[in-house]
Amino acid sequence: MDRRELADFLRSRRERIAPADVGLPAGPRRRTPGLRREEAAQLAFISTEYYTRLEQARAPHPSREVLAGLARALRLSDVERDHLHHLAGVPPGPLPGPSREVRQSILDLLHRLPQAAAFVMSATFEVIAWNDLAAALTEDFSALSRRDRNLVRRVFLGPHPKQGRLYGLSDVDAFARSSAQQLRATAARYPDNREVSELVDELLCGSAEFSRLWASHDVCAEPTLCKTLHHPLVGPVTVNCDVLDIADRDQRVVIYTATPGSPSEEALRLLSVIGTQRMDVAC
Repeated sequence: MDRRELADFLRSRRERIAPADVGLPAGPRRRTPGLRREEAAQLAFISTEYYTRLEQARAPHPSREVLAGLARALRLSDVERDHLHHLAGVPPGPLPGPSREVRQSILDLLHRLPQAAAFVMSATFEVIAWNDLAAALTEDFSALSRRDRNLVRRVFLGPHPKQGRLYGLSDVDAFARSSAQQLRATAARYPDNREVSELVDELLCGSAEFSRLWASHDVCAEPTLCKTLHHPLVGPVTVNCDVLDIADRDQRVVIYTATPGSPSEEALRLLSVIGTQRMDVAC
């Protein structure tokens, strides 16, 4: 255990977090940059005394539970989490769970693609960030609960709107097969994560199709480069599908673009104007 390096690392991570980032008021008398020690301790569910001793290089060996709390409280990336464990002399174990925190640069990227429908999925197929055109093409994710933003749950368990299963995707069966395969790989990466295991159990109990695909033990999924979504207002929209992996967060950016000059490009332009408003509902 490198107490001095651990202390300096914790201090540097604490000082970079603005109080507003964790829902705390800045306050007029705040002198320290970032969080106070007692605030970091509270977020990590440890005593202020123990956290202070960690930053003073006087604390005893922290447990895995303490390190997990510190990583969560200080919003460490997976690389930083592993570094924390090495400094503490505790080899990092399996990742605690799929990350739902999207880097600001990725959020900025989504909104710099006004002619593309783009969104970010976690390793469990939860949509965790999106731009306006993605919401207009599929649905307003901001109006949905976390549960209903999970695409693998939606494709196997519904609900299925009038335009068809999962937004009327032309390759919905291929997506279902691919998502089951990728979810199996996710379950292997996070064997101790309760949320992942509960999702798998729910799908196994609720979908015979998922149970059949799960039983195959396949983990290799073929990408689909082109697909059609059936929108209730503008009709079928055929898009090119590109997926960018964010390796350090175990996330994927999905980008839908239409061929220039095609009817689908015109449809996307129309959707960018319409947005998520319901034009088919009488006032």
